[in-house]
Amino acid sequence: MLAEKIKTIREQLGMTQAELARKLGLTRSSINGWEMGLSVPSTQYIVELAKLFRVSTDYLLGMKQGAVLNIDDLSEKEVSVLLDVANCFRARHTNDE
Repeated sequence: MLAEKIKTIREQLGMTQAELARKLGLTRSSINGWEMGLSVPSTQYIVELAKLFRVSTDYLLGMKQGAVLNIDDLSEKEVSVLLDVANCFRARHTNDE
């Protein structure tokens, strides 16, 4: 699950394995190993990935179902808009069931 999340989030950010490796001070083959499930990042790199990807370590490790969105640099109005959008999606999913 961690391997899939690293790859999925990296791709969503439009980042190559080489770019991610550079940001973390690693080789591309290290990132490839993580994404293929051949190796697992150390605790230090899980924390670095979470910061870089703007998600929680719990999310990366599959401990929590929901993703975390960092809203620290948003205005109150922007946060309100995001909450409204999220609630619209929740209502739509409830109605689909």
